[in-house]
Amino acid sequence: RIIDFMYGIPYLVLVILLQVFFTEIAREYQDQNKGGFIGFILDLNKDMGGLLFLFIALGVLSWIGMARLARGQVLSYREKEFVEAARAVGASDRRIVFVHLLPNVLGPLIVAETMAVPGYIFTESFLSFIGLGVQPGTPSWGAMISEVRERGGFFSNRYILLVPSIALVLTTLSFNFLGDGLRDALDPRLRGT
Repeated sequence: RIIDFMYGIPYLVLVILLQVFFTEIAREYQDQNKGGFIGFILDLNKDMGGLLFLFIALGVLSWIGMARLARGQVLSYREKEFVEAARAVGASDRRIVFVHLLPNVLGPLIVAETMAVPGYIFTESFLSFIGLGVQPGTPSWGAMISEVRERGGFFSNRYILLVPSIALVLTTLSFNFLGDGLRDALDPRLRGT
């Protein structure tokens, strides 16, 4: 039920709030020059160009859909005949999970995650476009597109706009094609055709 509750929280709003929160914490601790674990994390984030806090903000809610999918798959396969047969011959719960359930559940989870990667890429690009993504100086397609907007418009600097836009589209399309290919390769119903 906790996952169902968290599923109702708007994803992008929470990511934006976390990015603002992490930025303010970094600014506060930078002024105080504190060390310790928080100082180490802040230095690591600074060395990564702001990507660490972005990964944390994206990871806070992005696992929820995968957890629901995994739970649904396990509940579905738990009632199948091969699991009942393994239980009937005396297989332990650990053996049923690792030998029978996990191999069947892993395929759809891998496909779902490869299909979710373009959403993560677009979220990072959007956050960088509005100035809440990576720190200035760290390359990001969203920041590059935002820079074109700040330089005087989309029409006067079309060539600068086209390169990151085309790269963003091609990358997300390639992950979608990878997900489709993995689904075709890992789906047992499609193996015979």
